[in-house]
Amino acid sequence: QVQLVESGGGLVQAGGSLRLSCAASGVTFSRYVMGWFRQAPGKEREFVAALMWSGGRTNYADSVKGRFTISRDNAKNTVYLQMNSLKPQDTAVYYCAADPRWTTDVTSYDYWGQGTQVTVSS
Repeated sequence: QVQLVESGGGLVQAGGSLRLSCAASGVTFSRYVMGWFRQAPGKEREFVAALMWSGGRTNYADSVKGRFTISRDNAKNTVYLQMNSLKPQDTAVYYCAADPRWTTDVTSYDYWGQGTQVTVSS
C-alpha cells in the first residue's frame, strides 16, 4: 500500500525558509516521479516541483524557480522541498504526490499525502 506522509510545515515570516519532507513507502521509488503541489484557499491545486527518482531530473514552476529546491534521500525514501525567500503568496497547503509518469499535471498523479500547511506572514 502506497503511503506518503508530509511534515515540516508551519508559520514563517516573509523572507524566511522552511523544509518540507515527504516520507514514502509502498512503492518502487526508482520507477516513480515525486511531485510537490500546493493549494491556497479558494484556488486550484497547482504544480510546484517534480523529481524523477531515478536520475534526479527536476522541474519547477516559474513562480518558485531559484527559491525552492526538490531533493531526495534514497536511504530514507524521503523527498524534500527546501523553500527559501518565502513570500506571503506561497501560503498554501503543500502536498506530496507520486506517479510513474513525468508530468506536472495534477490530475495525473495517482498517490497523494495528506498535506501540510505553510503560512507566510508579511
